[in-house]
Amino acid sequence: MIALFQTLLLSTFPALVIVAGMRDVTSYTIPNWISLALIAAFVPAALAGGLTLPAIGLQLAFGVVALVAGMAMFALGWIGGGDAKLFAAVGLWLGWPASITYLLVTGVTGGALAVGLLSLRSLWMRPYVQGGPPWFGRLATPGENVPYGFAIAAGALTAFPASALGLALMGLG
Repeated sequence: MIALFQTLLLSTFPALVIVAGMRDVTSYTIPNWISLALIAAFVPAALAGGLTLPAIGLQLAFGVVALVAGMAMFALGWIGGGDAKLFAAVGLWLGWPASITYLLVTGVTGGALAVGLLSLRSLWMRPYVQGGPPWFGRLATPGENVPYGFAIAAGALTAFPASALGLALMGLG
């Protein structure tokens, strides 16, 4: 029973990150409840995953650094507010050194997403997009934002297995 509870707590991260990425792609919003749920679930998941109090403190410090970085990116207009909050919540869960992978994969995925959306938004692709669902048409609208939460989710899911909590989930921590 304890192992099931531990697995459920540690699985909160990938589940919520997937929801956030998909919500951003389909609606250009990441609801606050997702980031808040990630933050609220962190300490119980960390304790269930066997992290020590000093390790939890380091994770919290890394989350604060990620929050400041997210706020700076938001202030510069690079990402939206929901992206900044998700960025910080993910940083909290990943900590160091998994965040190196997180940052690299998020950056590369975000760049690829931007290039893909530029192609999708070109005049020659417009006729192919019109028959799709409304959210896909919005993705193809020239001048529309980039749903960067998708890139954040891709980076987070790629880096999670190497994090202390990801290793705990796999029974390796």
